[in-house]
Amino acid sequence: MTMSIEGRIAEELGVRERQVKAAVELLDGGSTVPFIARYRKEATEMLDDAQLRTLEERLRYLRELADRRAAILESVREQGKLDAELEARINAADTKARLEDIYLPFKPKRRTKAQIAREAGLEPLADGLLADPTVEPAAAAAAFVDADKGVADPAAALEGARAILTERFAEDADLIGELRERMWGRGRLVARVREGKEEAGAKFADYFDFAEPFTALPSHRVLAMLRGEK
Repeated sequence: MTMSIEGRIAEELGVRERQVKAAVELLDGGSTVPFIARYRKEATEMLDDAQLRTLEERLRYLRELADRRAAILESVREQGKLDAELEARINAADTKARLEDIYLPFKPKRRTKAQIAREAGLEPLADGLLADPTVEPAAAAAAFVDADKGVADPAAALEGARAILTERFAEDADLIGELRERMWGRGRLVARVREGKEEAGAKFADYFDFAEPFTALPSHRVLAMLRGEK
């Protein structure tokens, strides 16, 4: 059974679901967090200001997530591509980023190089090269040359296979999620001064030769570098 939004927030905050439901009812009725924290303690069973602010933020996020999930399910259903497994993956997505990653292969888009390559019959070449890295690419590609399909030579066949694999990797939700986690966990933000801009950007001198892990970056430092970039 899918957990309700109120139930999920209650679990995250470590409070009772009825407390969350009471706060949601007050927020939906137009009450502000400060008002609820001060004058509606009895209704929320003593939820404090910090808990209520987190609750409000999560409520907004999870409602937006639910709305987007419904829209994506409808879009994929209309395309005739919604099977039980995909529906389960969409319903299990617990962040907007994860939801969009799953939807990416089904998102309406212009005709891509990968689509053109598939229409030219190059997907088996892409699959073969991916499955066996020892295959000599040019030799494998020679069998797919077909001028009538726009594949003039082995180089064109390989270009098409490359486009297919690039799109496949770019639309792999699990791969994207893993790379995103690695980037935020291991990545660094690097800043360098542009040549000849030392004097004009003097007030940003702290960032002329700067590098720091994403995990250690405070928001004010990021904002300062963004201002300096302009």
